[in-house]
Amino acid sequence: MHAIITTRYGSPNVFKTAEIALPVPRLNEIRVRVHAASVTAADTMMRRGTPWFGRLFLGLTKPNNPVPGTGFAGAVDAVGMNVTRFKTGDKVFGETGVDAGAYAEYVCLPEDGVLAAMPDNMPFEQAAPICDGALTSYNFLKYIGGMQSGQKVLING
Repeated sequence: MHAIITTRYGSPNVFKTAEIALPVPRLNEIRVRVHAASVTAADTMMRRGTPWFGRLFLGLTKPNNPVPGTGFAGAVDAVGMNVTRFKTGDKVFGETGVDAGAYAEYVCLPEDGVLAAMPDNMPFEQAAPICDGALTSYNFLKYIGGMQSGQKVLING
């Protein structure tokens, strides 16, 4: 499959196109055919490897994953044997987090990751950039903070 890759930190000049292996979903993963990917300030910082402490998560001397990109929107192409939430053909959008990989034709991620079904009336290009803030916040509030329907949250910022 086609992908944008980078094997070192630096300016946009570190990007290259390459042919890489098609990922195979694990038992609890879905594979998404990426139709749109976002380019965010976080993606730029990860490409540069700044701030320096971020390299503890991304790779000390070069990115752990050569395929950058975090936000994406696309269609489920394959599902692992234990997946129950999504099926082939479902339109989804989400965030890969520090694992990156969204700047490729296909990306695999756990069905319980930062991932949601797309509204029928939303194009892929509009769904991909939503992920960075909204879905990440939703994931933290619901799964880490334990927020439940009917509760209120104050957003200060």
